[in-house]
Amino acid sequence: MIFSSITLRRAVMASAVAFGVVGGAVYTATSQTAVTLSGAGATFPAPLYQRYFAQFRQKNPNVQVNYQPVGSGAGIRQMIAGTVDFAGSDVAMKDNEVSQVGRGVMFIPTAGGPVAVVYNAPGLNNLKLSRQALPAIFSGKITKWNDAAIAAANPGVSLPNLPIRLAVRADSSGTSFIFSNHLSAIDPYFRGRVTASTTPNWAGNPVRGQGNPGVAQVVKQTRGSIGYVEYSFAKNAALQTAQLQNKTGAYVAPSLEAANQALGAVDFNPDFRVNFSEFGDPAQGYPISGLTWMMVYKQYPQPGKADAVKKLVQWVMTDGQQINDDLSYTRIPAPIANRVIQAVNSGVK
Repeated sequence: MIFSSITLRRAVMASAVAFGVVGGAVYTATSQTAVTLSGAGATFPAPLYQRYFAQFRQKNPNVQVNYQPVGSGAGIRQMIAGTVDFAGSDVAMKDNEVSQVGRGVMFIPTAGGPVAVVYNAPGLNNLKLSRQALPAIFSGKITKWNDAAIAAANPGVSLPNLPIRLAVRADSSGTSFIFSNHLSAIDPYFRGRVTASTTPNWAGNPVRGQGNPGVAQVVKQTRGSIGYVEYSFAKNAALQTAQLQNKTGAYVAPSLEAANQALGAVDFNPDFRVNFSEFGDPAQGYPISGLTWMMVYKQYPQPGKADAVKKLVQWVMTDGQQINDDLSYTRIPAPIANRVIQAVNSGVK
């Protein structure tokens, strides 16, 4: 299932993922020399990248791809430092960050997906959270599960008389940005105090987890907690997910179809980044949906790496996209994917 004009989306990895992959015939030249590509960054697409690199290896046995899911912020820092061959991020690098990379940067959108609000409240099923209640919870204004603002959207439901514990990311995170960007878009109080950021100024003393897997584990283990993770992590951890009220007033559960609806009108810039304000409050579908990128250098001085990167990008944007649906990520539509391949083939040296 893919969006109309653009489509993308976002299992379980807290440790490094290393996969062997190499192509005898790289995209622009033939090489029999083994090449290793090392990457680091977002945990959001880690399950997808695990599958990508495993299947790429089967057809290209001479390129080894190592990916460390350490968070978007850490991936960007390693990209700037030049300690990786590519990075993953749910927030494409900003201009001031790109300016620090002497070898240049190209952006490869690979997928997208919904960010689920997950919770651990005994006896509470099918929770609905309004556009008023959700940001109030994460800005510290609502502190009990039986608050009147939560009850208003859940008539007839027995809400537990239990303190709310926020569960958030311990690391600089693109998932945190996607989540806080939405809450900032719909609530001025949240926007002014917590802010849209990869490291929001969370209220109180939340419990913290490393990466999407860490937050999922924290919620599973902490009674009364509520947090946010990429949808595939919520499914794999068997966590309760809330239905969120979107711009039309409808309450929508996280799903691939609902994420496609939300992202269907988003347009890519010529460099394949996007205007993040468009993600803040989509007109329809699931309201918290985002994209993820691989970022590669324009110049690779090491022999064989430029050709290996081109080979990998071409595979990800063609055969790899067939995997996205299976893992509840949205695909990149073929016209965008073809433009990405052409840009990388001409731009990476």
